[in-house]
Amino acid sequence: MSANESPAGRQPTATYDSPFMKACRREPVPHTPVWFMRQAGRSLPEYRKVREGIPMLESCMRPELVTEITLQPVRRHGVDAAIYFSDIVVPLKAIGLDLDIKPGVGPVVEQPVRTRADLARLRDLTPEDVSYVTEAIGLLTRELGSTPLIGFAGAPFTLASYLVEGGPSRTYENAKAMMYGDPELWADLLDRLADITAAFLKVQIEAGASAVQLFDSWVGALAPADYRRSVMPASVKVFEAVAGYGVPRIHFGVGTGELLRLMGEAGADVVGVDWRVPLDEAARRVGPGKALQGNLDPTVLFSSTEAVETKTREVLDAAAGLEGHVFNLGHGVMPSTDPDALTRLVEYVHTHTAR
Repeated sequence: MSANESPAGRQPTATYDSPFMKACRREPVPHTPVWFMRQAGRSLPEYRKVREGIPMLESCMRPELVTEITLQPVRRHGVDAAIYFSDIVVPLKAIGLDLDIKPGVGPVVEQPVRTRADLARLRDLTPEDVSYVTEAIGLLTRELGSTPLIGFAGAPFTLASYLVEGGPSRTYENAKAMMYGDPELWADLLDRLADITAAFLKVQIEAGASAVQLFDSWVGALAPADYRRSVMPASVKVFEAVAGYGVPRIHFGVGTGELLRLMGEAGADVVGVDWRVPLDEAARRVGPGKALQGNLDPTVLFSSTEAVETKTREVLDAAAGLEGHVFNLGHGVMPSTDPDALTRLVEYVHTHTAR
């Protein structure tokens, strides 16, 4: 194997020795790598300009637009990784479900999945269903060069929550009612979604993504015992399906302090941590053998530069003993964040952690 070839032999060789990939593999890095969830999005005026008048789901299906939006934060902020611009419901739309992303609301499903008969609508995802993803990633990897591209998908629990509730929820009463009251239907639903999610991630990896992140955004609503019994098997299935590619696998959720060890056990190489748990404590909960990603509170960016630097040092100090650390926010960039604050933050982390 040559020095620039990845173990799987399939990955873009230019990205293999990048700081982000090294941190994911828990290897020494020249500086702590930085990227931000939702770094490509409404906080950037250039994003708002190119998206003007184009519905969200349509924008995810235009390869040249996806490429431009994905590249914008890399150009502006100098982040160490790009994340593919898409939405977690894209694969569900691609298999023919009647859903849309409504401004100010989020994904809305016309006919929620509530019965066994509804499962028939969840057919397998094929690469042809998302050919625009393959095209966009081809364009992106040529432009990005040595900067890694992170592919992503929604995890089975979070997708199931949207499908069963019919849209965003604060309480997940319908999803939890199915999970507790009809565990066989719930298990079959998550298993079907695991297959769809794995297929979507495979398309991204085979097109050239250097790493993948599984977003289980709402799984913090569950107790550990319920997660282990009713959710973890589907997440394990997704991670196992892409294990052979040799790309780093990141697992992230919100409010998951009590689930961190289980989320690592599900198959992640990197566990994302929100801002509620300090990284040194998170490392204790996750256990050895995993890198961590996180975890500055996104609202800190509305403070003064001095306050941002103080809180950033706290994160970096807590991460000082970690085997591998990717600096990120504890959740996504908020739409009204000043882009210059993000640019300064990247520069500060790079400078402060230069080895």
